[in-house]
Amino acid sequence: MVNWQPFLGTMPAAIVDLGQRLLPKRVLSCPVRCLRNAPFKGFVMELFARQATADRAADDEESSPLVVPLRDVGMTDVAVVGGKNASLGELIQNLGQLEISVPEGFATTAAAYWSFVDANNLRSAIAREMRRLQHGSQTLAKTGSAVRALILRGTIPDVLRQQIREAYVALSRHAGAQEIDVAVRSSATAEDLPEASFAGQMESFLNVRGERSLLEAVQRCFASLFTDRAISYREAHSFDHVKVAVSVGIQRMVRSDKAGSGVIFTLDPETGFPNVVHISAAWGLGEYVVQGITDPDEYLVFKPLLARPAFLPIIDKRCGAKQKKLTYAKARGTPTRAKATTRKERDGFVLNDAEILQLARWAASIEKHYGRPMDIEWAKDGITGKLFIVQARPETVQSRRVAGQLKTYTLKEKKKPILKGLAIGSAIAAGRVVHLKSAREAGRFVDGSILVTEMTDPDWGPIMKRAAAIVTAHGGRTSHAAIVSREMGLPAIVGAAGATQLLKTGDEITVSCAEGDEGFVYPGRLKVEAQNLNVDALPKTRTKIMLNMGDPAGAFRWWSLPADGIGLARMEFIVSNHVKIHPMALVRFATLKDAIARNTISHLTRSYRDKTQYFVDRLAQGVARLAASQFPKPVILRMSDFKTNEYAKLVGGAAFEPEEPNPMIGWRGASRYYSEGYREGFALECRAIKKVRDEMGLTNLVMMIPFCRTVQEADLVLAEMKTAGLERGRDALEVYVMCEIPSNVILADRFAERFDGFSIGSNDLTQLTLGVDRDSRSLSHLFNEEDEAVKMLIRKVIEDAHRKGAHVGLCGQAPSDRPDFAKFLVEAGIDAISVTPDSFIAVKTHVALAEAT
Repeated sequence: MVNWQPFLGTMPAAIVDLGQRLLPKRVLSCPVRCLRNAPFKGFVMELFARQATADRAADDEESSPLVVPLRDVGMTDVAVVGGKNASLGELIQNLGQLEISVPEGFATTAAAYWSFVDANNLRSAIAREMRRLQHGSQTLAKTGSAVRALILRGTIPDVLRQQIREAYVALSRHAGAQEIDVAVRSSATAEDLPEASFAGQMESFLNVRGERSLLEAVQRCFASLFTDRAISYREAHSFDHVKVAVSVGIQRMVRSDKAGSGVIFTLDPETGFPNVVHISAAWGLGEYVVQGITDPDEYLVFKPLLARPAFLPIIDKRCGAKQKKLTYAKARGTPTRAKATTRKERDGFVLNDAEILQLARWAASIEKHYGRPMDIEWAKDGITGKLFIVQARPETVQSRRVAGQLKTYTLKEKKKPILKGLAIGSAIAAGRVVHLKSAREAGRFVDGSILVTEMTDPDWGPIMKRAAAIVTAHGGRTSHAAIVSREMGLPAIVGAAGATQLLKTGDEITVSCAEGDEGFVYPGRLKVEAQNLNVDALPKTRTKIMLNMGDPAGAFRWWSLPADGIGLARMEFIVSNHVKIHPMALVRFATLKDAIARNTISHLTRSYRDKTQYFVDRLAQGVARLAASQFPKPVILRMSDFKTNEYAKLVGGAAFEPEEPNPMIGWRGASRYYSEGYREGFALECRAIKKVRDEMGLTNLVMMIPFCRTVQEADLVLAEMKTAGLERGRDALEVYVMCEIPSNVILADRFAERFDGFSIGSNDLTQLTLGVDRDSRSLSHLFNEEDEAVKMLIRKVIEDAHRKGAHVGLCGQAPSDRPDFAKFLVEAGIDAISVTPDSFIAVKTHVALAEAT
């Protein structure tokens, strides 16, 4: 017999096993048979081919670095160091000249991970456990636990250990210390691609100090490639478990435990509106923002004006509750700890305006470099006061939506909401509540139910996939629940205080995220209408089709509609929902006698020394969102037009409003602005407009004066505006008047000398022309905007205004409900028609048909 063992002994065990299966003993026993045997020839070829492959792999592994400085990698190295680390290197290499600060560090490579796996003979063992999961013979939890245990029992090879140690020593010396604190983060080799984001699937470890702790953290990062959530994610996205490696990024810690941190999106994360930077911020280390444990501050910055140093385009600021923060801990093995925030921290903003703008400019530069919307993490060092970017990845939800497609949801019935929070997405869902305290209770969840819990983390992923909607008691727009809900297309309400007390398992509820920034939970299953709209197919029209908008929270939702601007923005909605306080109660707070109102005002304005500035800031922010949503197209803002009974309902309002038998034709609109009882309140409104136009730079904002009865009254209002620094024509300021009183039509030529345009309020004009109370049920058969008398007035004001060069639009529901009325307006020569967003497509279509005939 020929002894082949010396030859086979040089081969890997797997190839020897192959030979023993292919070659019978009778072949191996005779050299002549061996030389003539086809399987033998194939075996020899296989032996040499596999050995050559193994030798090449060994050579590649020896030549591939196990540890690399972050500054030496970029986005072409995703296969080597994963998306997270590749992106950090890309920022350090390419954006340093823009003074974007990124903490220095280094990363272990995919080769380092495979060297660890092979040194501990784990490839076949891992593959075996994965097959058991896929064949259904083992649960996800047992599989993940088994593989993690295999990795944690392994030993880091000496070469890798030494390279990590040398890199850590060099990083510490560069920082001028013997041992520095570092953040240790996992980065999968397919992570953070636009098509698939592994964000949050693996582990990160903060405040790691010393060689021993660092090596332990690296090994735990290796093991976290097989957390239950990471395995589940790869299964769902068809990634091969034994082909995905993990790189570990080690960065110098930013001492945000002594300051704050958060997340940035370079678009609006709910609607995809591309012209804003959305920043969230909380005190302490950033994990609590991502996990949704704390409710952060939120800031919105308007991108198109960031490059204009004369402007301060922060269009919204919301002070979050920020109940907890994550800080350093001194005990070994527990490097971080939770800590309650102080009252001062809860009531104050984490970032000042200069810092908000700096982060926004950095974010815009990063977006420009990558050429796509980005999801960025930032941190502020509380010792040096410097800001840093600590992570940047492509945004993976809004950027994948189909252009031109818009799906809308509308509640067809309404009830009083049970609770409210931040709306995630724009859908509506109804179902039964399942309240879970922990992801370990997954067995109790019923598919298609509404998940209610305190907050979520990546362990909740498998449950969330089975839900119709999600409600959490804590969290902001960048919390785990918010991010994952967007990815899954689920409506979610986060930061809904009291959700876990008010909503019980088995309750039937409706979760609505289709009403703006706020989401509402209603009792029972309400009727819902959903529509798929293709805005790309809409015809073009000569007549401008604009939007009626009240709630600034919903403005970004409609940005993709091809509207010609906003023809009617209602200030009173902003005041009642965002300011809530009567302006005169702030002007005269010192003499306000209503104790309940005083306490409420004190609470709402607690961060303001000058209480009137609260009114200016809140009103300006609401107006700015509307103006930004359509910039540079015009946004026509109707100044306050509350009736006295409506003003009295504002906090502190009862003391400043008379009781009127007929408020509809009482002290409202223009007559208030120059009167002693409201002049100072109107001055606050004007200060807010100046802030939007002059400070923020949103000069597309047009002012409109409502219910202006006489030309003399128009002169008085314009004089008040000039005193407040708002002069028609100066800095391109345009001022319109509502055309809703017959006197506006009869004296249209004289009103046109004082105003740049008219906006016909068809409801009030019909009411006052026909003498019909528009809210009277018994007279509803007489209320008709198409009455010949009303149409005659509309024709006249269009003709007279056009002779004076003034613009004329109409805001009202009639054109959307009645195509014939839209046709009449087109024939009369109307310049613009302003309608509610849900009517836009119908009116645009009606007008196009009218223009074609």
